[in-house]
Amino acid sequence: MAPIQHFAPPAGVKAPPLSFATRTGDLLFISGIPGFDDKGALADGFEAQFGFVVANIKRVLDEAGATFRDLVKVNVLLTRASDVATMNVLYASAFGPAPYPARTTCVVQALPDPKMLIEIEAVASLTKA
Repeated sequence: MAPIQHFAPPAGVKAPPLSFATRTGDLLFISGIPGFDDKGALADGFEAQFGFVVANIKRVLDEAGATFRDLVKVNVLLTRASDVATMNVLYASAFGPAPYPARTTCVVQALPDPKMLIEIEAVASLTKA
């Protein structure tokens, strides 16, 4: 049985009791990551939060030796249905070009911090061809 590798939150970021990601075998499970900056503060506005979510996911992928092309499944949680169209445009730019990973998008009543507008979790395959 393969050991589980844990990826800690960035230094200086106050996070709940979780790993930012865990790897088992060739799969990397990335925790739901909100749009906080490098000091752990949530950015103002949806587009800014989306940009930080992408940067935070990229940091985890880089640490695991992976890229956005290795993502196989993405779950997007939004707190406002009005952000879906904007998210799709930003998502296409950040996670593209096609083919894109499988994705589920949900509009939820709330995320842990009332200022959070988006959170994205993902699964990546670390199998190298």
